[in-house]
Amino acid sequence: MNPFVRWQAAGIPSHVTTPHGDLRPPSGRMASHSFIRSAVALAGVLTLAGCASLSSDGGIADVQALVSGNPLMAGTTAQRTPDEASQKSVDTLLAKPLDAEAAVRIALVNGPRVQDAFATLQLSDADRVQAASLPNPVLSFSRLAQGSEREFERMLSFNVVGLITLPWQARWAGQRHEAAKLQAAQSVLILAADTRRAWVRAVAAQQSVVYLRDAKEATEAGAELAHRMAKAGNWSALQRTREQLLLADAAAQLARAEQAAVASREQLTRLMGLSGTRISYTLPDRLPPLPQAAPELGDVQALALRDRLDVRSAQSHNTAVAGSLGLTHATSVINAMELGVVRNTTFDNDADRTKKTKRGFELDLPIPIFDWGQARNGRAEAQYLQSAARVRDVGVLAASEAREAWQGWNTAYAIARRYRDEVLPLRKQVNEEMVLRYNGMLASVWELLGETRASMLVVNAGIEAQRDFWLADTDLQLVLTGSSPGGMTALQTAATGEPAAGGH
Repeated sequence: MNPFVRWQAAGIPSHVTTPHGDLRPPSGRMASHSFIRSAVALAGVLTLAGCASLSSDGGIADVQALVSGNPLMAGTTAQRTPDEASQKSVDTLLAKPLDAEAAVRIALVNGPRVQDAFATLQLSDADRVQAASLPNPVLSFSRLAQGSEREFERMLSFNVVGLITLPWQARWAGQRHEAAKLQAAQSVLILAADTRRAWVRAVAAQQSVVYLRDAKEATEAGAELAHRMAKAGNWSALQRTREQLLLADAAAQLARAEQAAVASREQLTRLMGLSGTRISYTLPDRLPPLPQAAPELGDVQALALRDRLDVRSAQSHNTAVAGSLGLTHATSVINAMELGVVRNTTFDNDADRTKKTKRGFELDLPIPIFDWGQARNGRAEAQYLQSAARVRDVGVLAASEAREAWQGWNTAYAIARRYRDEVLPLRKQVNEEMVLRYNGMLASVWELLGETRASMLVVNAGIEAQRDFWLADTDLQLVLTGSSPGGMTALQTAATGEPAAGGH
């Protein structure tokens, strides 16, 4: 830390005592000029201080503009705090079977994660206003006594460096606030995507429970018939044990499916922010059908690099860090300077009550002996290099994830279509033929029960393929317009940290 040098300059006393003890008043012209200078200075300070003020909504309208029209948003907007009208709309949506769009609307209106994201944005807005506000002056007062003499000293000081660097600080804080808006928009889109995924998993798990329960009932019928035939001596113990083993395995699969259904439903409930009687909502019986054909998206890499919010957020954050780097270089040596107005009054406790007043100014300035700002400059340059590297990393990540998500979408779509167009129709045909053979006494009851169990498992596999497609579809939409499918990238941690800055 550098030592400070203090330089004072005192003016001619404004009140001089005459030999007769009369006080000579100051010149009227001098008082008039002093008043004008004070008024002009005060007007300038008030003008600058009035330039920075909290926005009415903290930037929420800008966030809504960033995500409006996104397919993940289900045609709705996120709200900072749920009001009475929005709560009524939530109750209306919960009164009927909940589709994916309704679940997203509820999460964006009622979910606590949206409120947290908008509160974080308001904090950024407050930081912006704070950085653009004038530093408060400091009033110092001292009283000294020596014998019958009393001395009162008053000083009003200002942080000069803070005043000089205020435009840079304000611009840097504004850039950081723009990056915070992009991060809040990412949070909104990620919540919408997570809600869609949770809805898809909940509906698919519920659908799987229904088919696995039917498979277990068929297995129970086979096990009961095997027990009776073994008791009558028509079956061996080995054949009966095999049927019991199939029943135990079916029961275990059903238990796992029921637990998965509960877990996925609770995940959806948490994302929508529901509690109390609202958790008894109803889900549809099945997932929506597959699209008839795969859409042509063109160059998914170009779409991701152009539209992804985390790429734009990285670039905005890098611009802010670059601005703070220039400010750090400018204030590396002289990073503090205070200028004060001093008024010193001395009273003599004699018969004449003599009073002397002196006016002047005081300047506090650090002497660059021990610290020449090398560490601050080095830290600022390292932060800029780190930010630039993260911009490139986010760009590489966006292009790679776009290619991966597009390939995953096509693969999931191909598998789901194969189940829909080939596997399930063939399995249905096999079941119908087996029923005909059984009715014509060409197949045993065991063969019929075996085909029934196999059919249930194939249908369950088809449900999983359909579920995987809708999950891949959500991931692709998020990758192309929002952020990484895994959530906010490492840039969020970097962007919320304090880049190097000079000034106050």
